[in-house]
Amino acid sequence: MLKIGDKKLINAWAFYDWANSVYSLVIGTAIFPIYYAGLTTSKGFANAEGKIAFLGTDWNPITLYDYALAFSFLVVAFMSPMLSGIADYAGNKKKFLKGFCLLGSISVMCLFFFSDKETLWVGIVFTILASIGFWGSIVFYNAYLPEVAHPEQQDNVSAKGFMLGYTGSIILLILCLILIETEVFGYFDKQFGSQLSFVLVGIWWLGFAQITYARLPNEEKKLLPKDNYFKKGLKEIKMVAHQLFQYRELKIFLISFFLLSIGVQTIILMAGIFGTILGLATLNLIGTILIVQFVGILGAFLFSRLSNKIGNIATLKLTIAIWGLVCFIGFNLTKDTPNIEMYFYILGGLIGLVMGAIQSLARSTYSKLLPKTEDTTSYFSFFDVTEKIALVVGMITFGLLNSIFTIQSSVLALAIFFLAAFIFLSNIKKTKYVQ
Repeated sequence: MLKIGDKKLINAWAFYDWANSVYSLVIGTAIFPIYYAGLTTSKGFANAEGKIAFLGTDWNPITLYDYALAFSFLVVAFMSPMLSGIADYAGNKKKFLKGFCLLGSISVMCLFFFSDKETLWVGIVFTILASIGFWGSIVFYNAYLPEVAHPEQQDNVSAKGFMLGYTGSIILLILCLILIETEVFGYFDKQFGSQLSFVLVGIWWLGFAQITYARLPNEEKKLLPKDNYFKKGLKEIKMVAHQLFQYRELKIFLISFFLLSIGVQTIILMAGIFGTILGLATLNLIGTILIVQFVGILGAFLFSRLSNKIGNIATLKLTIAIWGLVCFIGFNLTKDTPNIEMYFYILGGLIGLVMGAIQSLARSTYSKLLPKTEDTTSYFSFFDVTEKIALVVGMITFGLLNSIFTIQSSVLALAIFFLAAFIFLSNIKKTKYVQ
């Protein structure tokens, strides 16, 4: 078995980012949302009022999609602590990682069958299941970080995962765009090309994950009473919850992470819709997404190196300040802004610079703050739940403010969450737990 800090083990762990990040980009951000919006708002799909029927109720298509994702986040938030407790008790988090990966990748491939009004249920159901599979697997994947890298390696290793993820997802997105835009020499249309891209995402995700599975440790405990897994898992998570809030820095960091996640994740999810409202063409939006990904590789690398020199907290505070600048620029953009495309590209560049940086540093900083423990999955489940609840709060806050004021006001309001996160981070004195 490979030992902690071994390059082969680190590379195998980081490669799961290469495998799963195609879901985030192609399904979560780029192709599927555009495919879904174009299909559900077309004539013959939506009624005269632009509504679509689902479960006996007429819905705004975008609202239905948002609610489906929000539901999946809540499912993961409620489910992952219990499963994490079981995984820590039984020592079989690799099985859970494999299970969620399989659920997510197969569900993504099933989106191929979402093609018309009659198959809307396929699109909604498998959107939910794919999201649960993706975010569920991330809990167990992140929990391996303290087992594959020493504390002094974790910033660079976490960043390496995000860099590989951005690189892999860019490659597959470009392949999918070629598949869609060229219509494969006339053999089928753009819609079928989009459907095939969903299959490619599932194959890529599941296929490359096998490299990670081959080398990750799995300390499965023997002779455990199978019928007590649920009870023991509940006891495990209660114990970790009690311990977690006894550590001052860990508690403050989770509060800060919750606040910054509201801003970060809401901007990532709503950037495409924001660009659409500003009147940007689909190609401009795709171009911005590619800029975000390319710059994200550089940002994750630069900020991980910067954290080695000035520390995690100072580096995180710098990224939060840049996110505040993003909010200010977004607030000042309107349909009438001259050269709006150029400003949106600049905005995408800034987002890319700090998106991977803040996510990778948050993951490694949390890992450094953990006490010496074997219950890493349970601890990281609280990290994941914090992010999922932040997602739900962010989406609701953004939508509410947008309905009362304007979308620009909603973007500016997110700066309040970044400011609060900055203040809480300023109260953390150390990033390494002392026994």
